[in-house]
Amino acid sequence: MLAQSHTALVTTPHPDATRAGLAILRDGGNAIEAALAAVATLCVVYPHMTGLGGDACWLLARDGGEPLGILGIGQAAAARPPDVGLAMRGPAAAFTTAGAVDSWRLAHQLSRESWAGTLDWPAILQPAIACAEEGYTVTQSQAFWYKIHRAALDPQPGFKDTFERPDGRSESGCRQTQSALAATLTQIAENGPRSFYEGPLATRLAAGLRAAGSVVTRADLEATRAAYVTPLAVPYRDGEAFNLPPPTQGVTALQILHLLNRFEIPRARGDDTRFYVLLIEAIKAALADRNRFVADPTFIPVPVHTMLGGAPPACAGETAAPDAEHAALPGDTVWIGVRDPAGGSVSLIQSLFLDFGSGVVAGDTGVLWHNRGAAFSLIAGHPNAWAPGKRPLHTLSPALYRKNGRVRAIYGSQGGDGQPQTLAHILTRLVDFGLDPFTALARPRIHVGPTFLDSRKGIKIESNVGIAAIHDLQQFGYPIEIVSALNPGTGQAGAITVNAGGSLLLGAHDPRSEGLCLGL
Repeated sequence: MLAQSHTALVTTPHPDATRAGLAILRDGGNAIEAALAAVATLCVVYPHMTGLGGDACWLLARDGGEPLGILGIGQAAAARPPDVGLAMRGPAAAFTTAGAVDSWRLAHQLSRESWAGTLDWPAILQPAIACAEEGYTVTQSQAFWYKIHRAALDPQPGFKDTFERPDGRSESGCRQTQSALAATLTQIAENGPRSFYEGPLATRLAAGLRAAGSVVTRADLEATRAAYVTPLAVPYRDGEAFNLPPPTQGVTALQILHLLNRFEIPRARGDDTRFYVLLIEAIKAALADRNRFVADPTFIPVPVHTMLGGAPPACAGETAAPDAEHAALPGDTVWIGVRDPAGGSVSLIQSLFLDFGSGVVAGDTGVLWHNRGAAFSLIAGHPNAWAPGKRPLHTLSPALYRKNGRVRAIYGSQGGDGQPQTLAHILTRLVDFGLDPFTALARPRIHVGPTFLDSRKGIKIESNVGIAAIHDLQQFGYPIEIVSALNPGTGQAGAITVNAGGSLLLGAHDPRSEGLCLGL
């Protein structure tokens, strides 16, 4: 469904979170405050995709000002975990700290200092606390992923007690409460985000992780700091595309656009074979560079300038590399977009890495811990190899597009490797094809390599791409795997666009998802 407003829009993967953000705007709050209320609510009602025990990345901009990024990425614990990079679930996978809550602190600070924000933490977190205390309805998505991974998740410390009801039911439509998480959110509301890292709550979190078998300590939590960063940007058509610097794969999302920008994509030809070949080759080149170079730049230099100035992809009919091999990174997450009446825009992604993260709940806090450390490379000497205090290569990459100093689009998606791929689909459909957000999101997609729903290494193509294009791509030698139309594995995204004068906002959430976009 396409949402329209002349004032403000909020889009999230869950209707309750969208309504929480919209209520903040209705009460006079700004886009940052609305995004904080929405993401905190998602930590409760969408617990398989995000939570307090994960990471978050932000892109923020006001018309006429320069975009600003926030990296809320936790670092590896000081102690080396057993089987580093091998464990995907359980305490051995819970060995990086969680940066999301500290990113909330910096976002709120920016809101107060530069965006005329007035709301305090109790007001911002109240919707999330109410959902946790009073209960929420389990979504189809939560029930699906719990069913898929139940055998791996139920044995993890605290998981079953937190997410399975006393009657043993956990299917969609059931009501679920999270009283321990409500208490933790209340403490953050009363004492501020740093209480997650310092003080009694931090002590309980560390004790819970230690009892579960994690190597994360109280000192590791205290050392966790989110950071303001200058976003990366590349020209795209007559505007600029923005994303975040390493260790995120924001540079990968921009590299795809940089390569595509060297070729014309005629609107009249639509999603033809040439468009898909250009997209496939740009994605392959960018993912290959990501896997070679992207890591924590505080440990090793990342050649960002070279990556954003590389050679173009092969033209249609000239492709020489039909394979789609690359080191795949999974990733389930949430993207939130908010535009406020004052021209403030927020593009925010927060994640637990895999669905339900490590599966470890930290003691009596109700906080589910992520498994982002699984993104470290297993190759000795690789730039992304584990080291104490190091941040792993990170899939979170919120996006923003600007023309003539004004935000024209904010957009983002979940999906690990699929994030930069889906971002390219969205922006080309918005800018090159001139589509509205809902139509752009609903158009067919391709996905190079495995998805979180499909481990095959070929190129996934949604069945509504068109027989002629599919046949042509097979003739070029691409390993094509046809998947269903509107397949969730090709990304669950959202977008908000702003017209040239700033007077008309259009927004949507992906028809592949359960999300909702609403406006004032």
